[in-house]
Amino acid sequence: MGIIERDTKKRTLLIKKKRITIFARLVKVGGIMATQVKERDYYFDNARFILIFLVVFGHFISPIKSQSDWLYTIYNFIYTFHMPAFILISGFFTKGVRKDGYLSKIFRKILIPYIVFQLIYSFFYYDLYNKSEMKLNFFDPHWALWFLLSLVFWNVLLKVFVKMKYPLLLAIGIGIAVGYITEIGTYLSLLRTFVFFPVFLLGHYLTKRDFKQILKPSIRIASGVFLVLMFLAYHFFIPDQAKDWLLSSSSYADILGHNEWYGGVIRLGLYAVMFLSTFSFLAIIPKRRFFFTEFGERTLYIYLLHGFVLKYLFTTDLFSKIEDNNYYVMLLVLAVIITMFLASKPVIALAQPLIELRWSKLNRMLKKEEKS
Repeated sequence: MGIIERDTKKRTLLIKKKRITIFARLVKVGGIMATQVKERDYYFDNARFILIFLVVFGHFISPIKSQSDWLYTIYNFIYTFHMPAFILISGFFTKGVRKDGYLSKIFRKILIPYIVFQLIYSFFYYDLYNKSEMKLNFFDPHWALWFLLSLVFWNVLLKVFVKMKYPLLLAIGIGIAVGYITEIGTYLSLLRTFVFFPVFLLGHYLTKRDFKQILKPSIRIASGVFLVLMFLAYHFFIPDQAKDWLLSSSSYADILGHNEWYGGVIRLGLYAVMFLSTFSFLAIIPKRRFFFTEFGERTLYIYLLHGFVLKYLFTTDLFSKIEDNNYYVMLLVLAVIITMFLASKPVIALAQPLIELRWSKLNRMLKKEEKS
């Protein structure tokens, strides 16, 4: 019995040692993976939040940008990189494009919210502007909803272009060529889809190592200098009409008055500036966690909901008062307040059924209110 007990104890100790070793390895690997995920999330969430704030701020200054040279400079400066950077990051997170069910997931998460909010905005505009009739048109996106529709098309195009040779060059060629077609415009957001698709495609091919490269101190400094110089160039040298090129929603004929051959050359130069400014912006994004970092996960909510607030404010005399008294700093303050408010948990819980078709958070919140 003594020998059997000793053997049993030895086997028990060996099993415990193996379990401890396996557990230690899992903790070590898990810790490394968690650190990598946190770093990735912190950086990209920081970038997303700053970008969505710039979207809101850019829309805030849009109605009165022509009243101040500095406002117009800020507007053009922001529009050079804020949507391209958003699109690039969206493309970066498409690594599963070759998996089965990828497009069905995209349709569910993006196309359905587009249809829902296109419908809601139609009712909203009908009531807000006292229109005589309500128009339902799912082929001409309301205001900022073009991004969702283009995002669906970019993912569809990506499935095709990843199988091609020299896909980025082909995408840039198409982006330049569509500017000569006057019939496209905002219909189905096709013009913006093709113009910005090279940015989305480039994002798909980027790796974590590429982002680590642009975050080197020397690159950060050079990027900051470039952005400052670009801002000054917009203010002192580049005409305000550059916005028509930056929005990418008009043909060359609409912008230039005629379908000039050099429209494509200008678009090609714009691609160069767009890529440089986008990477310069991404190079100065901090990697550590901030109080706003978690809001970077909620940018879709802010993007879809801020239009209701801004469109209502546009109908008030708020902007005329700001303009008359030169209280332009109020635009910045309001943009911060609205961005933070729309990223708050109560707003997310209320909007989630419409955006993600999930009712769990709303139900939990209502039950909590009933108990209190």
